[in-house]
Amino acid sequence: MSEMRPTAGVLFSGGKDSSLAALLLSQHYTIELNTFIFDSSAPVAAIRQAADALGFIHHIRVLGRDILDNLAQQIVSDRYPSHAINAVHRSAIELLSKEYKVIGDGTRHGDRVPMLSAADVSRLYDRVGCTYVRPLLGYPKPAIEYLCHQYLTVTYGETGTIENGDYEHEIRNRLTDLGADVSELFPKHHMQSLVTGSKLDH
Repeated sequence: MSEMRPTAGVLFSGGKDSSLAALLLSQHYTIELNTFIFDSSAPVAAIRQAADALGFIHHIRVLGRDILDNLAQQIVSDRYPSHAINAVHRSAIELLSKEYKVIGDGTRHGDRVPMLSAADVSRLYDRVGCTYVRPLLGYPKPAIEYLCHQYLTVTYGETGTIENGDYEHEIRNRLTDLGADVSELFPKHHMQSLVTGSKLDH
């Protein structure tokens, strides 16, 4: 009799990287996708459609407007978003570690934000016994594009113009509401992706 496959909770934005990570991990784990939003009223229809295309269980988890406001204030203070986005990514993983023994995300080769340090990963395992896996970490951009072409159909657009579950989308909107000029705080011409279909037979 075969052993029951462990469940991996995968952070999911609806984009190609988190989708590819989930597909790669599904060879060894039962996958549950987890999208973190700050505001319960945030639009999630496109993200749900991306999850449906992959065929995995999907959870929407709400972090809260207070956290969003704190992040926005930190970005204005820092004058760049890296520390704030890494902090919320770390918090999301910490929250999932209370439910899953295995957590994955779409962090890939060359990424700087969000990116957990080796010390963060070690502490997560030492403290709660959670395994954190990043199946794309060794894949450079050409390899990611190749895998994407093999497995997914994807649409692209600049951040703020595409409805995915990247932390940055809601953060940018909140900063704009507060009167901040996001063009001075974030890199220009930052492209995002949204999965619109799967080329795999489920």
